[in-house]
Amino acid sequence: MTVYLVGAGPGDPGLLTVRGAEVLRQADLVVHDRLADARLLDLAPAAAGRVDVGKAPGGPVHQDEINELLVREGRAGRTVVRLKGGDPFVFGRGGEEVDYLRRHDVPVIVVPGITAALGCAAEAGLPLTLRSAATRLCLITAQRADQALETDWSGLADPYTTVVVYMGLAAASAVRDGLIAAGRDPRTPVAVLARGTRPDAASVTGSLQALETLAAQVGEGPALIVVGEVVAHSDPWLAARAAQEIAA
Repeated sequence: MTVYLVGAGPGDPGLLTVRGAEVLRQADLVVHDRLADARLLDLAPAAAGRVDVGKAPGGPVHQDEINELLVREGRAGRTVVRLKGGDPFVFGRGGEEVDYLRRHDVPVIVVPGITAALGCAAEAGLPLTLRSAATRLCLITAQRADQALETDWSGLADPYTTVVVYMGLAAASAVRDGLIAAGRDPRTPVAVLARGTRPDAASVTGSLQALETLAAQVGEGPALIVVGEVVAHSDPWLAARAAQEIAA
């Protein structure tokens, strides 16, 4: 009996790792969330069970229920694949699931995936670090606006720090206000990357002071906010500036 926590990547099924595909082909049961591309489920054997824990009548499945499901199915001797969007250990609650499985003596193996910050930035030609512009990278989450308001932004004011905010669309104004209050230049370049690596991907760029307006332009998430001088080296930024020059 083994439970595998497999990172599905940021959206494009082609970004699943070779190891992730191998594990899926051995699955007796796939427990997947809403951010995992449905085409990945076809890699599992036709006879394998499939449980969607991202959506359910009346709302999402609670984490406690997911933990108990993994333990129950693992103890039954099945090969269980917990398929999670991005990477299980980067804002994916993979750590919680591993801890729970360990406490209940169920063997667990983690198969890493390409987290959204890496996959979406690569698609946009946006280098998260650059010797001349960024020597530090910080990944944070702002899943709810109240969390963003409670965030200590003081360590993120350094102009050589790239800040990537996961799940930040609803908290865009709090992110903006927090960073500017901490000392970040309001003119700092920012990008909002929505639904990255998917067919309906959208991206906009501008300044930190305009972040709330930019976030409203990309539609629904999932989305990342990238703050830092590296944004000025990205494809969307350069394309927007070229368009402005032509219009002028």
